Amino acid sequence: MPDKHLTIRALITGILLGAALAPCNLYSGLKIGWSFNVSIIALLVASGFWALLDRLRPGSALTIGEGNIAQTAASSSANIISGGLVAPIPALAILTGSNLPAGQLIVWVFAVSFLGIWVAWYLRDSLILRSGLAFPTGRATAETLVEIFDRGREAALKLRLLLASACVAGGLKWLDTGWLPLPRPSLGFSLPGMGQVAGFGVISAKNLTFTLDPSLMLAGFGAIIGFRAGVSLLLGSILSWGLLGPWGLYAGFVTPGEADPDAVWFASMIEWLLWPGVALMVGSALTKFVLQAWESRRRAGEGMSEGAGDGDSLMRFAGLVLATALVMIAQVVLFGIHWLMAALAVPIAFVLAMVASRVVGETGIPPIGAIGKVSQLGTGIMAPGEMTSNLIGANVAGGAAGQSADLLNDFKAGQAIGAPPRFQVIAQMFGILTGSLVGSLVYLRLIPDPQGMLITEEWPAPAVATWKVVAETLGHGLSSVPESALWAVAIGGSVGVAAALLERRSHPVWLPSMPALGLAMVIPASLSITMFFGSLIGRLIERWSPTVAQRFLIAAASGLIAGESLVGVARALLGVVG
Repeated sequence: MPDKHLTIRALITGILLGAALAPCNLYSGLKIGWSFNVSIIALLVASGFWALLDRLRPGSALTIGEGNIAQTAASSSANIISGGLVAPIPALAILTGSNLPAGQLIVWVFAVSFLGIWVAWYLRDSLILRSGLAFPTGRATAETLVEIFDRGREAALKLRLLLASACVAGGLKWLDTGWLPLPRPSLGFSLPGMGQVAGFGVISAKNLTFTLDPSLMLAGFGAIIGFRAGVSLLLGSILSWGLLGPWGLYAGFVTPGEADPDAVWFASMIEWLLWPGVALMVGSALTKFVLQAWESRRRAGEGMSEGAGDGDSLMRFAGLVLATALVMIAQVVLFGIHWLMAALAVPIAFVLAMVASRVVGETGIPPIGAIGKVSQLGTGIMAPGEMTSNLIGANVAGGAAGQSADLLNDFKAGQAIGAPPRFQVIAQMFGILTGSLVGSLVYLRLIPDPQGMLITEEWPAPAVATWKVVAETLGHGLSSVPESALWAVAIGGSVGVAAALLERRSHPVWLPSMPALGLAMVIPASLSITMFFGSLIGRLIERWSPTVAQRFLIAAASGLIAGESLVGVARALLGVVG
């Protein structure tokens, strides 16, 4: 009997898990600008739930095909933040003074994500069937799929660990935001001689965001990203908030905050520090784009022909046309963008989504931030002074790239078990519909006042800050950028390019991760420090017992992220309601 794939219970399971996990990514995206892939979490929870029902006799265990459909729907729903909810949409709200109405926001997020589905299916033949790219996340999901359905006891252990760590992190977050706030001690240093700038004699460590954040979610992120990225975050925080920031305060091109040793100056200092941080990330990412595209062309010489690997060419073409029309109409109707600019946004999005998907296929890291900045630059050149067109056009590219990369990872997992790709496309559509509804409504309840709530210590929203500043700068012209910021961009971009070239040639083990180094410049140092400690603990566990780390580290870390995120969202929503 052939394995079952697209069943009602698999879809409903994926939809419910996606609805529960989408707020987690929304929360972490607004906190640190990063999200996490939920495919493995969804697999563990879905298989564990139906295995329990099987033992109790009301139901039967999922098949491996159904597990794949459930994780596809859940991952696309949780990945809905790539549709703009933690970057261009809040940035536009800050600039205009208000959020989009709920109906318009839901339609828009769905439209840009819907485009990404059809771009991914169009690219499947080239990037998966012919190129044979690794797609590390998809491969890990495939291995987990096979492992769960081959060895049920191992999956049950991982699920128990995930739930236990989620309860610990959630309980700690509940205490921290309710009955027993946890201390956030300063690291204890001060810089004298700032009276002429700050209004008092010293700069405290807390002014520069050097505190200890007791967040198990951040520690979980650190364990997942690895020790190299964790060390890079620590180095980036010291370089930016410990050296560049104080130097800028002395020189006068970085603005201090309130003259109080207990004040946090993140909101004022980030206005300058984001320039070298973004330039470093974009310079490195773009160089890798070019090098990887050139190497792929030299090695394989494959094109972007449609192919007929799955016999669904007509459906793919019709879907791509429909998605293109939908996203163009949404730009014109919802935002008043000129039809020509709306039309140009789609081919730009297709090309950039293709580039991002190739990077994800080789590295596992979706460079959505860099994709957005490239698109912003292109829109700024074609339509100078139009901040709405700048943000929304880039939103099309970022949203399409994010969902395209997610579905290609799912395609990679599905290929390993012989899943028909059209079934996964259907599951992905249900997922983005769920994510658009849940993500948009949670965002509007969570952040009712973007101008007052975002780019603060509570909600650093680093992606929002970078998209907003780039849009403002391109809106007023490059002449409005301070000379010190232009020098910072030039140096940061050059370092990113040089690092990418060096990494491509010799893979030096001492070279920091440029994405992590740049990210540390646009988030408070306290977040980077906690993620570093998480990566250090993960490294020590790997040294102590590689087998234990391989079997259980990701499950435990994922539980920490999910537990704190869910409780953080719940507490924030209760605060809004109250």
